[in-house]
Amino acid sequence: MASTQVTTATRLPASGRWELDPNHSTVEFSARHLGLSKVKGRFERFSAEIEVGESLADSRFEAVLDAASIDTRVDYRDQHLRSPDFLDVERFNEIRFTSNRIEPVGEGRFDVSGDLTIRDITKPATMAVEYHGEVEDPQATTKRAGFSGSLVIDREAFGMTWNGAIEIGGFVGKKVKVEIEAEALLAA
Repeated sequence: MASTQVTTATRLPASGRWELDPNHSTVEFSARHLGLSKVKGRFERFSAEIEVGESLADSRFEAVLDAASIDTRVDYRDQHLRSPDFLDVERFNEIRFTSNRIEPVGEGRFDVSGDLTIRDITKPATMAVEYHGEVEDPQATTKRAGFSGSLVIDREAFGMTWNGAIEIGGFVGKKVKVEIEAEALLAA
């Protein structure tokens, strides 16, 4: 049986192509409602690929979310988020992040900068990523690595400007925090 000893997170994962394990990964988000509380949700369908080179300059990351898979556990809200007021999933079915630079910022931590595309609007974005190390997968003949990532976006920069006017601003906060928990498998 393979060892499940986690290697130190002071280095990069093993070189090669890593594929996201959707059964052990989540993409969640939160936004303020009425300036009072956070409404949380998730995307149910997504994929990602990580290419680890011999150096950070040779490494890249790309993730794709199925915009229609948004789920906040409230059907009428999910329908509104899928509408032209927000994601407009009939016209724009993907949300995509493609890295163009990865920089170390501390022990096992990296800033992953790249292009974020929502509703066919592409803006620069930087995701804070923490690498948790890798293990030999006890159920497969490959390695498994763990990552956490987060970024904050201004939804209005991507054309999602709908809001109801109230005394304290709007119904929905302009900033949306996206958090990712990911396990990836080293491809054969």
